[in-house]
Amino acid sequence: MQIGIIGCGFTADHYLFCLKWHPFLKVVGATDRDPERASKFCNLHSVKLYPALEDMLADDSIEMVLNLTNSSSHHETSKACLTAGKHLFTEKPLATDFAQAKELVQLAEAKGVYFSAAPCNLLGETAQTLWKALRNKEIGEVRLVLAELDDGPFHLAEPHLWKSESGAPYDYREEFKMGVTVEHSAYYLGLFCAFFGPAKTITSFSAVLWPDRPISAEERLNITTPDFSVACVTFESGVVARLTCSLVAPFNHVLKITGDAGVITVNEVWNYSAPVYVDKYSSMRYRSERYAITKEHPVIANIVGKHKVYPPVRKASLKKRYARYHMDYGRGIADLALAIQQQRPPRIPADFCLHLTELGLAIQNAEPGPYQVKTTFKPLQPLDEAGLKELIPPQW
Repeated sequence: MQIGIIGCGFTADHYLFCLKWHPFLKVVGATDRDPERASKFCNLHSVKLYPALEDMLADDSIEMVLNLTNSSSHHETSKACLTAGKHLFTEKPLATDFAQAKELVQLAEAKGVYFSAAPCNLLGETAQTLWKALRNKEIGEVRLVLAELDDGPFHLAEPHLWKSESGAPYDYREEFKMGVTVEHSAYYLGLFCAFFGPAKTITSFSAVLWPDRPISAEERLNITTPDFSVACVTFESGVVARLTCSLVAPFNHVLKITGDAGVITVNEVWNYSAPVYVDKYSSMRYRSERYAITKEHPVIANIVGKHKVYPPVRKASLKKRYARYHMDYGRGIADLALAIQQQRPPRIPADFCLHLTELGLAIQNAEPGPYQVKTTFKPLQPLDEAGLKELIPPQW
């Protein structure tokens, strides 16, 4: 699959690094509105430099475009790619306006091209292991999901100093402008919707809690987009999920799924190889949880039966399992390429991506009263053995 990249910013180097693990994908060239940034990127990765997007779209050798532009540019650039008849994989969200996102999905269908979007953590080992545990009813019927996506006082990490391998600076201003919910909520919402089906209603609250952010001695940002949101999402299956996103609360990426017979826990949603813990209910476990000592001393917790690691769909080294951050950005693109080749729907289809975009926007915008979800999608299927072999690179 011959791929062209639009957007050579901070994220693009991460994508290129991961795409090299999938030998049936070939990045032909790239373009960016900043010529210097595009030149550095193309020189580093030895790919063709296209002076403008129009030049890339006019190249018949480009079969698929990977849209890595800023979120505010997604609609415009994706529309141009789809109009040109190119298959498209875009960073999340599809657009910053629901009507525009819906337009893109309809355009892709009208043009007969494949369309998918990030995030693709649903295709990771942790998500697939978690899904398997749910299908096997390891905790009985699921009742409640509690999920945290808090990244703490993010500005203290000195994001103004971050640079990618090709030298592109991290666009922290865009991150604050778009808001943590629109940018990141899909990492959890994608799992919930795949596991429990379409969402039905959303009751949410969002706010700007820390409007004055000191980035450096020379710069302070005036934040006007919510840096905190909390939402209760009801699914058509009856499951209820509470999702919190913030750039205020202490770092926390913990997911807990509660069922009749126990609890499933994942401690890091941004690690494809993170362990999945299945803890069955018992009277001893119930009593032990009520004492602080079991939280402060994991050894004691293990003695009373907490934190049983569920067998992963694919084993990983301890280093990878407990890494702070370990994602294969290329997996969704690889699946889209295989779907085109095999003439099947992608595992992360456009109607599913539209649903996630609607949910993320609804949570951040936080309308009064329950929001009635307008979109739906066809049920998704977990990866079988063949799918795992196709999508998980040996060197991963």
